[in-house]
Amino acid sequence: MTTPPSGVDAMTPYQLPNPPEALREIVVESAIPRDERLWVPQADNVWFRPLCLNVSSGYWMNLLRVRKSGVLSRHRHPQAVHGMVLKGRWRYLEHDWVATEGSYVFEPPGETHTLYVPEDVEEMITYFQVNGVMYYCDPYGKHTGYEDVFTKLDMCRAHYARVGLGANYVDQFVR
Repeated sequence: MTTPPSGVDAMTPYQLPNPPEALREIVVESAIPRDERLWVPQADNVWFRPLCLNVSSGYWMNLLRVRKSGVLSRHRHPQAVHGMVLKGRWRYLEHDWVATEGSYVFEPPGETHTLYVPEDVEEMITYFQVNGVMYYCDPYGKHTGYEDVFTKLDMCRAHYARVGLGANYVDQFVR
């Protein structure tokens, strides 16, 4: 901590306006919601909860929730991914480590891996920051699909409209 100049109370908030082009902050008070409508379905027994969809920089932050065991997806990231396991556990078939509650995971750019949730895990929730595109592929690297911040945004708009929250509900997470 630094000492404030003489005569200035440390508890005095910043007194000047922020730049007009500065984006608003995002505060999600209940990141793990009780309202099931806030979880966007991605596949059978797989949902995500958007926290930040940054369309100008091309990244997204979300909670991934899985309520099934088995292979979730095989994919590659051209940019880095960060994750933290909040509940349950999972691993990549290509590695011998297991991500358990409280684990932080850094996925380097260019790596291809297959996310697997063990059979005895009833629910897995992991916070992910995904930068750029996520390419889905077969075991031999053949491209089978992709997700990016814009496909995530489209999924959110459609889901929130369908469950009565309105397509624009997702706008609070867009920067």
